[in-house]
Order: sequence, then C-alpha cells, then structure tokens
Amino acid sequence: MMKNGSIKKCNFLSLALAVTFLHCTSLPHKTGRNSFSDTAKEIASYAKVANDIIDLAVYGKAQNRSYQRLADFTDTIGNRVSGSKNLDLAIKYMFNALGKDGLENVHLEPVKIPHWVRGEESAMMLVPQNHSMNILGLGSSVATPKEGIEAEVLVVESFEELKKRAKEASGKIVVYNQPFVSYGTTVQYREFGATEAAKVGAVATLIRSITPFSINSPHTGWQDYTEGVKKIPTACITVEDARMMGRMAKRGQRIVVRLTMSAQTLPDADSFNTVAEIIGREHPEQVVLLSGHLDSWDVGEGAMDDGGGALISWEALSLLKDLGLRPRRTLRTVLWSAEEEGGVGAQQYFQLHKVNISNFDLVMESDMGTFTPLGLQFSGSTQARAVMAEVMKLLKRINTTTLEEHAEGTDIEMWMDAGVPGASLHVADSKYFWFHHTDGDTISVQDPMEMNLCSALWAIVAYVVADLEEMLPR
Repeated sequence: MMKNGSIKKCNFLSLALAVTFLHCTSLPHKTGRNSFSDTAKEIASYAKVANDIIDLAVYGKAQNRSYQRLADFTDTIGNRVSGSKNLDLAIKYMFNALGKDGLENVHLEPVKIPHWVRGEESAMMLVPQNHSMNILGLGSSVATPKEGIEAEVLVVESFEELKKRAKEASGKIVVYNQPFVSYGTTVQYREFGATEAAKVGAVATLIRSITPFSINSPHTGWQDYTEGVKKIPTACITVEDARMMGRMAKRGQRIVVRLTMSAQTLPDADSFNTVAEIIGREHPEQVVLLSGHLDSWDVGEGAMDDGGGALISWEALSLLKDLGLRPRRTLRTVLWSAEEEGGVGAQQYFQLHKVNISNFDLVMESDMGTFTPLGLQFSGSTQARAVMAEVMKLLKRINTTTLEEHAEGTDIEMWMDAGVPGASLHVADSKYFWFHHTDGDTISVQDPMEMNLCSALWAIVAYVVADLEEMLPR
C-alpha cells in the first residue's frame, strides 16, 4: 500500500513480472558451498538435537536448574553495582561456579569500570504539606551541599514546557512529571533531565520514575551530564509523588522541597568480564558469543536485570555439555561488567577482540528479562535472517519460533554496528519495567519454567548456528 492508501494500477503481465522479481531477490544467494535449500535441509536435520535439549532443560534432570542457580547467586551476593565489593564477589562466585561446572577456558578479562557511590539521600516536601518522599539518586549524580538544597519546585511535563517556562526555573528544583510513553522514548528525561534543567538555572531535578506502573517505588538508572553545563543533583521520585506535585502545581499551590544527597564518584575500579567456553571441534577460532551482564544497580537483587540473562547464558553451555555436544565452532559465554553504566566492560572487550571480528559468527545477549520466551530479535543480512528463520523452526515444540527485527543489547550493539549478526532474547516483557532498577527486582519476579524455556531456546540457537557447515552470511 502506498502513501494515502493509493495503489497504482498495473496489467496482469507487469504484476506477474514484479512478483517474480521480488520473489527472486528476496531469496538468499548461495553462500560458499551450499545453496539456501541445502542449508535449510541441514538445519532441519537438527530436529532430534533440539528435542534432546528441550527434554533435558524443560522436563529432565536440568529442569529448574537455571532458576535454582540464580536463586543461590542472588541470595548469596545480593545487588552488584559497578565498582562495588559485591560485584567483585559476584565475579569470583561465577568464575568458581563455571569452573566447577566443567566448562572450558574459564577465565577473567580485566576492565576498568566506573565507581559511583549513592551515599545517604532524602527528600522532604515542606510546603504545602510535610511529606517524606521516596527517592533514588541517579548514577553519576553529584551531591547536594551538606546542608541540602531547599527550594521551590517548578513542575513540567516535557522538555518543551521547560523551555517555554525557562525564566521560572532559575533557583528552583525542576520536577519532571512526564507521562510514560515507552521506555526508549521516556528514558531521555532520566538521562538528560539534569542537564536541560541546569541550562535554565535550576539547582536540582527530581524525575518521575521511568515506568508504566508503580506502587510508590522509585527507579534508579544512569544519567549523563553534558560537558560545559553545570552539574546539579538529580534523583528519581515515584510516579505517585510526581503526579501529586503536578496536581498541586495546576492548582497554583506553592511547593517547597528539601533535597539531601551525599553521592560521590570515585576513581575507576578494576574489574573483569567473566568468560567460559565449549571449544569448537573444527574451527575453534570462530565464535558464537552468548551473554548477559553480571552487574546490577544497588537496589533489589538484580535477579531480573540481568541475573536471568547471565544464568541462561551459563545454562546453555551446561545443557550442551551434559548432552556431550561439541559444535564445529566455539561457544563462548561472556558475563559483562558495568553494563548499567553504558556497556563499559563490553566496549573494552570489543576493543580487545575486534581484530578477530571476521571470526565472530553471531553475538547474542539476554537483557530484557527471562520471562515467557517468544523467540528472538535479530539484526543481520537478508541471507542471515533467512538462515535464522529456519533455525527458529526447530523451536516449534515450545512455541518460541518468532523472529523479530532489530536485536537489542547495550553489550553487543558495537558488534552489530560493525556488521556481525546479532540476536537478543524476545520475551513477554510487559512487566519488565515494573521492577526495572528498583528494590522489587528480586528472585520473586522469576519463574522456574519460564527460565527453563529461555535456556532451551538459548542453547538450541547457539548450538545449531555454531555447528552449521558455514558461518552466517554478512
């Protein structure tokens, strides 16, 4: 359908020629020795292997193993913010666990990561009522003066409104009461709210948490200052408090808040990306990479973000090891450090390994929860997409055959930008942002059966791609 719904008329012959042309150009070209039909037959031959993995992960002795491992990990370590002692303990825990599991080439690769410390923080509404507000300072925020900041509040719902009311902002605490549209759209207020408010003279910002649902729970996250703009303290408040102040402002009521934050940024800390492998039997230098990030925020337990993704990337290798499966290429699990600060550990990994970029067959990341799996999101060539669509057919038994466009993942995006095919786990994630970066991100939001299914999907896709005669077409 063309613009405005108009369709150009064409005669039957020209239409037939057009359909034939589109059909031919949509089919993958030959890749090396094999035609696409040969590749499709090759993939179909993995049906028994796929069923064996499903039987083991979902119904067999490995049932609930990824969940149990995650529960033990989060119960033992807790949250794991970048630069913290807890993250160090988490890395040691995983290094030991992966080795004990019998995986190969288990090792740590050094990285330097940010070290921001929250410290004590509070916010109190003084006018028109005395009300203690739940807040979470945002990563990289500066502190208030020791005595805090006491100031009137300016409530706005958008950057556009802030610009229109710029003259009112000087010396005030700007409260963003922006409506939630989607995470990708709305998160800009968390990322850039402090800088935009500082440009018009605000002394601090309080930002409505980036979530569609709240039970008076603030959400934290990283924020970015702009060079050359004054750094002002910034924190997230609950949806409920933001809406309340929005109502007060519309009634013309004067609002005064006292904000106290003792956050500090320390020198970058030494850390590691954690690596384990099943070494390829024919092409050990070629790699299918599975990943999740080991760090979390300093609230909750980081079970959902991203303990689940890390654990299924471990579990996938465990399942294949248990079945005695060794693919042609190396399967490499990487548990990233400092994803929450912008994929810092992954960026350093990329810089170290990009010299061998032609040997990376597929990069995979799970970082949107391990809820009921639906399939994969994928970025790559048309030919590679056609291959992946055939691979997904092997997952029909567990109803996870969907292949969406545009893989997501802070830790793998640089590989995809450089042309390496990428895949991210696609799950029923409607509740993900309810718990995201909050005290609610605990093992209680995870479900053992859902993790079983995620592990099976992750293992099947990784193994089959790694074992095909040819690498995915670029």
